[in-house]
Amino acid sequence: MEQGLLAEGISVRFGARPVLSGLDLPLLRPGEVTVLAGPNAAGKSTLLRAIAQLQAHTGRVVLDGQDLARMPAQARARRVGFMPQTLPGASSLVALESVIAALRAGATVGARQADQMAMAVMEKLGIAALALEPLSALSGGQRQMVSLAQAIVRDPRLLLLDEPTSALDLARQVRLLSELRRLAGEGRIVVAVLHDLALAAQWADRIVLLHGGKTLAEG
Repeated sequence: MEQGLLAEGISVRFGARPVLSGLDLPLLRPGEVTVLAGPNAAGKSTLLRAIAQLQAHTGRVVLDGQDLARMPAQARARRVGFMPQTLPGASSLVALESVIAALRAGATVGARQADQMAMAVMEKLGIAALALEPLSALSGGQRQMVSLAQAIVRDPRLLLLDEPTSALDLARQVRLLSELRRLAGEGRIVVAVLHDLALAAQWADRIVLLHGGKTLAEG
């Protein structure tokens, strides 16, 4: 069984408009940070959501030899962490509760253990002080860091991040990207959409350039 992430023939249409057209990705291996880059409307975010099985598509997404579309939802939630561009600002949850909820989406854990695991992730990301703050009271950058905590709290094999640095100051960008490198170094597959090509060149092992709904180049 080949280890890594493979996407083959991914197509997505929004009404009559094709967004992705038979897109293939090379095998993305454990230990690597891959950045999806390209112009606006190239399909980067749509591809990330299709890989996460959050967007209807045709084609096949295979993780470590297993078709993600055929995997039970809870099993997939344990193996795949997804960080959207933004968290909803109107949530009534406090930050810690939102991370616990993300943990329980993929694992059955007791209340005390869930609290400890969620707090440990928030401390690692430097946001423990936000634990009891309502999501609605957080800045965009703070919500992005909480969203990262939600994505990694289940210790996923595959981590998908959509514009994870867009609302962060430089210091938090470095902290987040350093954490992504560390997570990849532990044997995970990390795929991120980044607009900043200087950041991509500095932190990624591989860049995949999308254009017109297809893979234009990678390396």
